[in-house]
Amino acid sequence: MSVYLVVGGSGGIGNALVKNLLGKGHKVYSVSRNIPEIAHPELISFSCDVLSPDPLPEIKEPLNGLVYAPGSVNLRPFTSLKQTDFQNDMSINLYGAVRVLQNYLPALKKAGDASVVMFSTVAVQLGLPYHASVAAAKGAVEGLIRSLAAEFAPAIRVNGIAPSLTDTQLAGKLLNTDEKRKMAAERHPLKRYGSADEIAETAAFLLSPAGSWITGQIIHADGGLSSLKV
Repeated sequence: MSVYLVVGGSGGIGNALVKNLLGKGHKVYSVSRNIPEIAHPELISFSCDVLSPDPLPEIKEPLNGLVYAPGSVNLRPFTSLKQTDFQNDMSINLYGAVRVLQNYLPALKKAGDASVVMFSTVAVQLGLPYHASVAAAKGAVEGLIRSLAAEFAPAIRVNGIAPSLTDTQLAGKLLNTDEKRKMAAERHPLKRYGSADEIAETAAFLLSPAGSWITGQIIHADGGLSSLKV
């Protein structure tokens, strides 16, 4: 049994990952603003906003892996974005991840062979309109991933996942009609959008010994959108 920390485990991909890891027999700590609605003896949940000045929950035992899942979907024309929009997206996507990693790095080091997974977006690789704020923030996350992968090697692997549109609460407004769902599916070479469970399985692989030869990578789990034209 391994021990993992999932930040943002109460909803979306984070919640799917908590369930995935518990189903594989692991112990999971969840840190999120809301407590996950999951009853399991190996789940320890903390209600905490990682962007607040309050101390983060203490975890004394070694952590085999850490996942930072909070994100934002702030899609607007560049001319309507304010500086605060860029600041807010940087806070939740980058600064929150930095704070969490600095706080729990000692626990990761204790494990001796640990894995960190963060999230980017297909919009960093593939320029998309109305994504300026979130793409800028996630681009910074990709830079952090590669830098830390080099700095933490060989004891801690650091990777990222860059999904395309995924069916979660965060993307609800983009998939709230049959027409929007059909258009979203047609944009992807695989002719569908992603599910939280699929992205969670990718994260679980990167955390596991099966992914032990992978570090400093951004996995494009995006239905082929970033690399194929069909």
